[in-house]
Amino acid sequence: MLVVGLLAAAGWVLLGSKLLVVRHVEVAGNRLAPRDRIEAAAGISLGSPMARLDTGAVRDRVRRLREVASAKVERRWPGTVRIVVTERTPRAVVSRGGRYYRLDGSGITVADGTTRPAGLPLLVVAAPGPSDPSSLAALHVVGRLPASLRRRLAEVSAPSPEAVTLRLADGLTIVWGSDERTPEKLRLVEALRRSPAGRSANTIDVSSPEVVTTH
Repeated sequence: MLVVGLLAAAGWVLLGSKLLVVRHVEVAGNRLAPRDRIEAAAGISLGSPMARLDTGAVRDRVRRLREVASAKVERRWPGTVRIVVTERTPRAVVSRGGRYYRLDGSGITVADGTTRPAGLPLLVVAAPGPSDPSSLAALHVVGRLPASLRRRLAEVSAPSPEAVTLRLADGLTIVWGSDERTPEKLRLVEALRRSPAGRSANTIDVSSPEVVTTH
């Protein structure tokens, strides 16, 4: 009887009393998604029993936000729930109708606004989005560039998946071609930019690595 009584008391503390209820919700890891949107998506009611919280369901709801790639939900006894999000990384920006849409490497829109964000190249394709092969090819190339080159990238265009072109802020155009053989093309571009011919060139064409041209 003593054991049964102890179990009943423990169950009451966990599920029925006001001692172990949700009192605080913490959010971490967010830069794009506002805290209030994450909390609203989580749908956690303050005052509900900590033990009854379905952390998996909360995680799944938060993951539906366009900015969020993954989420982790933790109970921190006695009364705090902590939500840690990993957000999608914007790779380029699309201009449409007076707004700027930030796309991640999969072509998913993660944020938008009326001001062009700094540090992201303009993506120029016919139909930007996650199902467009040209978008995916261009974003794949951008994602593989070293940070030193990506910082100088002003625009990436792709009329087709095999015709990616990079335009740097200093005016240099790099005809990239398809998103294949990227490491090899990177080595060629870096070598050419260190050479006299490359430093004076307006265009470097590495679309066919066997026959590299500058002009």
